Amino acid sequence: MSRKKILVTGGAGFIGGNFVQYMVDKYSEYDIYNLDLLTYAGDLTKHKSIEEKSNYHFVKKDIADRDAIINLFKEEQFNYVVHFAAESHVDRSITDPGIFIHTNVVGTQVLLDASREINIDKFVHVSTDEVYGELEFDPTTFFTEDTPLQPNSPYSASKASSDFLVRAYHETYNLPINITRCSNNYGPFHFPEKLIPLTISRVLNDEKVPVYGDGKNIRDWLHVTDHCSAIDLVLHKGQNGEVYNVGGHNEKTNLDVVKTIIETLGKSEDLIEFVNDRLGHDKRYAIDPTKLEELGWKPTYNFDSGIKQTIDWYLDNKDWWEQIISGEYRDYFNKQYKM
Repeated sequence: MSRKKILVTGGAGFIGGNFVQYMVDKYSEYDIYNLDLLTYAGDLTKHKSIEEKSNYHFVKKDIADRDAIINLFKEEQFNYVVHFAAESHVDRSITDPGIFIHTNVVGTQVLLDASREINIDKFVHVSTDEVYGELEFDPTTFFTEDTPLQPNSPYSASKASSDFLVRAYHETYNLPINITRCSNNYGPFHFPEKLIPLTISRVLNDEKVPVYGDGKNIRDWLHVTDHCSAIDLVLHKGQNGEVYNVGGHNEKTNLDVVKTIIETLGKSEDLIEFVNDRLGHDKRYAIDPTKLEELGWKPTYNFDSGIKQTIDWYLDNKDWWEQIISGEYRDYFNKQYKM
């Protein structure tokens, strides 16, 4: 029996990178291909522990480069695609929406066309709860898979557009697909511009921590390891054409998250600095993951255990995030991959 080939797009990013490591370590019988363009948030230093393994392969390409992607798919004949690659920072989407449309919409269409070309076994599209818009501060309301899509930022609009494309390719061309929509992820190797790693790094350096508005916006937090196990389950057992929400049952205000990190690190809340609110800042996200739980998934982390593990990881891996902040990480993969 020939070995299965799984293409993971965006495998040098945060969630995709954790998923690549998860799959390489768990499935020695699969060949895992990490496809990434290595833009500003792409970091290959996180894969030092697996880069010599025989079932790990790295490919540097742009998912929106149609000829390159079509040729790659024809050459490798992938069995599965797990699609993470996306521009994902909301603030950046507000200042430069165009790159989000190019990567998140055009890039997804190219991947779908390439998958059709070789009759892929399954295309798993990893999306976000932000496509649903926002919820009121009502603890009885949650996003379900049937919630209408009402994106409020250029980023979430680009992700909603790619979700619709994936659905359309299933309905029109019978392409086997699943879509997952997750809540806010956190954990090891999170790029330092995001809330939790930004707070950890700034608190450790006794620097001010910016908090948007009054800090009362609520997010449902999901440890990245739990997200990886969810996608693994959907890849292998998800019903063709279905959407699955992935949530951690861990709703926290942004201010509570920052205060928890400050308290854990033994610092003063005087480090908190309230700044002007983000444009179009959604009030609350909260996921109902019942459908996925019925498939057999359960998160292993609650927020208390997950944030402790994450803070400990950042304390133990200062070299990683310090060289990310300084930009030195680029020297590693430029040398390693002769770029």
